[in-house]
Amino acid sequence: MRIILSVAAAAALLAAGFALGAAAPGAPTLPDRLRQTLASVGLARAPADDHDQRYAAAAPDRPKAAPDPHAGDDHAGHDHDHAHGNEHGDAHGADEPHEAGTIRMRPDQVAGQDIVTRRVEGGTLARHLLVPGTITPDTDRIARVPARVVGTVAEMRKRLGDAVQANEVVAILDSREVADAKSEYLTAQVQAELQTINFERQQKLLASRSASEAAFETARAAYLENRLRVDLARQKLSALGLDAAEVAAAQKRDEATPNQSTLRRYPLRSPLAGRIVERKVDVGTAVGKEGDPADLYTVADLSTVWIELSVPTVDLAQVREGARVTVTPGRTGETERRAEGRVIFVSPFLNPDTRSARVVVALPNPDFAWRPGTFVTAEVEIAQDSVPVRIPKAAVQTVEGRSVVFARTAEGFEKRPVTLGRSDDEAYEVTAGLEPGAEIAVGNAFLLKAELGKADAGHAH
Repeated sequence: MRIILSVAAAAALLAAGFALGAAAPGAPTLPDRLRQTLASVGLARAPADDHDQRYAAAAPDRPKAAPDPHAGDDHAGHDHDHAHGNEHGDAHGADEPHEAGTIRMRPDQVAGQDIVTRRVEGGTLARHLLVPGTITPDTDRIARVPARVVGTVAEMRKRLGDAVQANEVVAILDSREVADAKSEYLTAQVQAELQTINFERQQKLLASRSASEAAFETARAAYLENRLRVDLARQKLSALGLDAAEVAAAQKRDEATPNQSTLRRYPLRSPLAGRIVERKVDVGTAVGKEGDPADLYTVADLSTVWIELSVPTVDLAQVREGARVTVTPGRTGETERRAEGRVIFVSPFLNPDTRSARVVVALPNPDFAWRPGTFVTAEVEIAQDSVPVRIPKAAVQTVEGRSVVFARTAEGFEKRPVTLGRSDDEAYEVTAGLEPGAEIAVGNAFLLKAELGKADAGHAH
């Protein structure tokens, strides 16, 4: 306190001395800086007006200075400094102008951050029903290779897991039954050729009146009878799955190689293309008789499989044949694998124990990745809704509690609040805030949300 009073007293004495000096005629003028200093502390007011008047009287021809608009204003210096600061501040802020909700971004920056954009358009929202299921073979694409005759397995040409083509030979049987059927056909064929020759000769003799009518009729009857035997023997071969022309050709080859007879050999063929999924016999196994194995192989075409679904009664009315079904594995960790199929059958009967109906889905399986017996989860499409504006869920971000998208502009992106309507697993319906044709960010849009937060924070500061 003593220091403050001493300073004030010294300043008062100093101001009084300068005031007396200024009043004396011809005394030097009080310096402007000191006068301003004294005025600022309230000790004395600079006698600028008296001095100016005396100066003007001594020099009447000199032009008068313009009056200072801030003269006598205690805040003049402060206002000047404030205006000066504003000038510099405005110049600095004009370097990076910012508008709320906008993000300035060059095309190379957009590409560098992998921000994907897409034009808005209408589409379809699909609602689904989640149902567990089990993969089974397509019953229309599974077949057995039966032993059609009594015999013994002489040759197994396919192993378990081998691929086969339709009508390809997969095994050879040694069968007396087959030998008898072939012999009967070949004998009937020979007899028919002889009777044909005799009939044609009797026909010529009758024309020349060298043979009687009775001999001609006898030859004709024998010819027709042997033709019938040939036809019956051919049908018997056909019932066994043998081709008469091949049997005849094999007989001619056997005549050229007497030590190699094919009369007892019976080839078994695959009824369809696929893979050997089951083998039931070995070489030397007796087949065809009661108690013997009825089948040699099971062949399955797994390029298409079925999915057996059990749909509860309350949801059954929503499931339609032809509906699209998305299938994912039932085990955790395999959800990235997906496939699409179609409902091909909805049973009209309910299981009395589970009170559910059997629903069958046909699923393409070109890489054989879906194995029968696997548990899966099926998303059955139960409804489709057409909407004028449909956007992916990844495009929607939440800013200040509102759903927004980021629309592409010439300078970058701008935030647009939107009103969402219905939705499915992948997309939203937009009822307000966005029109078809607008280009919005649909990939990595969360990066734009982060950039917007940084820009707003800097602007507020």
